[in-house]
Amino acid sequence: MDKTKIENFQRKKDFLLCVDSDGCAMNTMEIKHRRSFGPKIIEVWGLEANRGEILEMWNHLNLYASTRGINRFKGLAALLELLSEKGIAEIPGWKDLKAWADATPALSNAALKAELDRTGAEIFRQAYDWSLRVNESIAQIPMEDGGPFAGVKETLAMASEKADISIVSSANGQAIGDEWGHFGLDQYTDAMLGQEAGTKSICIEKLKAMGGYAPDQILMAGDALGDMKAAQDNGVLFYPILAGHEDASWKKLHDEAFGRFLAGSYAGEYQDALLEEFRASLK
Repeated sequence: MDKTKIENFQRKKDFLLCVDSDGCAMNTMEIKHRRSFGPKIIEVWGLEANRGEILEMWNHLNLYASTRGINRFKGLAALLELLSEKGIAEIPGWKDLKAWADATPALSNAALKAELDRTGAEIFRQAYDWSLRVNESIAQIPMEDGGPFAGVKETLAMASEKADISIVSSANGQAIGDEWGHFGLDQYTDAMLGQEAGTKSICIEKLKAMGGYAPDQILMAGDALGDMKAAQDNGVLFYPILAGHEDASWKKLHDEAFGRFLAGSYAGEYQDALLEEFRASLK
């Protein structure tokens, strides 16, 4: 069964645990942005003269700010807008890219290629070229340079006894499958949904409907405010993985939070305290 196809998902357990990949389960987020995403922007748009400043802006936007974990195309549009606002560079067509990223239901290479074919606009050709180069670059990063955070495998193994498990990520689906398979985590999953399956909010919505889960039977684990919003959009529970404290976050999920989720005592005061700490960590 192809786990990347959401239509293949079937409910087997009473609960559903959704898990983001990069920066949440996998210690790959910093590596991918510093080695691939940012440098390929410099390469495609010829921005070498401002390389240091632009890479710093990209890394802050994607790793340390409230926009941490933003989809690659939304992140690209946001960066190009910042370059224009700060007078660093004016990339023609960035407003068209931003409008598309804000409106499209599918933030994927295929969706971008369809927009390129429809419009023929240079900004979409450049963005598509950039995204392909990013994927090629990421594929060259040795798997062992990243890998799962401590406690991820043990937590997934425990959770899989009581809950269905789905990856819900905005990363490239092929990369997710390769990484999770390499480290033996795919055995615990019932679905492996990347950017090709739709936004995180849409994926949770579809999984919820297909499985017939009640809102308090679904827990989304993520490291970005966008992950929290995807959970809140669907009225389901959210567990934050804190950037810089990932190992401790997974230990707490294993030792305490997941048990509360199963027992029905997660929502309310307990979750509220976790979310307050989470929001404070991303400024």
